[in-house]
Amino acid sequence: MAGIYIHIPFCKQACNYCNFHFSTSLKLKDEMIAALVKEIEITAGPIDETINIVSSIGPEKEKIETLYFGGGTPSIINLEDLELLLNALQDKFIFSDDIEITLEANPDDITVAKLDLWKRAGINRLSVGIQSFIEEELVWMNRAHTATESLQCIEDIRSAGFTNFSVDLIYGSPLLSNEDWKRNVEKIIEKGIPHISCYALTVEPKTALDKMIILHKKAPVNAEKQAEQFMLLMQWMEDAGYDHYEISNFAKPDMRSKHNSSYWQGKKYYGFGPSAHAFDGKTRQWNISNNALYIQALKKNIIPFEKEILTVTQQLNEYIMTSLRTMEGLDLVTVEERFGKKTSQHLQSASEKWKVGGKIFIHHKKIILTREGKLFADGIAADLFFL
Repeated sequence: MAGIYIHIPFCKQACNYCNFHFSTSLKLKDEMIAALVKEIEITAGPIDETINIVSSIGPEKEKIETLYFGGGTPSIINLEDLELLLNALQDKFIFSDDIEITLEANPDDITVAKLDLWKRAGINRLSVGIQSFIEEELVWMNRAHTATESLQCIEDIRSAGFTNFSVDLIYGSPLLSNEDWKRNVEKIIEKGIPHISCYALTVEPKTALDKMIILHKKAPVNAEKQAEQFMLLMQWMEDAGYDHYEISNFAKPDMRSKHNSSYWQGKKYYGFGPSAHAFDGKTRQWNISNNALYIQALKKNIIPFEKEILTVTQQLNEYIMTSLRTMEGLDLVTVEERFGKKTSQHLQSASEKWKVGGKIFIHHKKIILTREGKLFADGIAADLFFL
């Protein structure tokens, strides 16, 4: 079974650290929804050779086990638009009986009335961009919600009957002391949030934050402080009984994100919308990151995408990178089955120096990062890559 990601490229305002594709203008919203519906129809429907249709994923009707509305801020669109997209998907795909349907939402968009409508529409999981419970930090990040709304939305979600939801937090900002970070995490634990995604504040090139740091209008981030707060986080979450199942993700037992897990497991997924990616194990494609051009192309029955066919070596490196991020680790048996015995033996040998250095351990033929090793996940993966 496959997964589906739908990119909703609209936000109320721009967070100063964000480099995702989005617009703060809703001027093209109706045309965007129509274009998304058209892309779904083209990708999943029979190909008509008499018109100019471009898609490389294929026309077969498939069973879908996860659906994820991301962005941007999907909670900004109204119920009618959401239902248009859901209906288009259900016309072209088969939803599994236990499909996980996630909607990303910001606290300022969450109301009791909206929650009820989302639930009745079929949304059964929420991913909430809280980022912090500290007012000063939210202002510093230029978030649209307040600390009070951060707390209230959790109560509203629970009252609406959602049992499966996730909260995002950011650590490592210049304002965040270790004590404040502990208070943020303690609120999550005290409230029994089933899933938490935590990200180090990253200064991406050409973002507002990057420009303000260059102009000395904001303090730069401190890598040592971020590493310290990540180490503290891992200990606190382990003590609270959460599984650290992926570098940035913690879940109570049986509450992992099925959709995000499919990425790390290398499963097939479709991507609809500007900047959305799709993957089928051997081919990766991504749509143009321009709302107007995306809409114009779909009006002509063209999906404006680029495609990359992965070599065997690229497929191997992809597996190394994604599997190392998980608590199950890099499975040398899987490597042997997919890429050969010599490749598996080479990886085990190449990882020895990281084992000696205490960054990994090997258990049941699986290379697994230690807690300290998780600080160096990208570097370890790159070192094990085949060139």
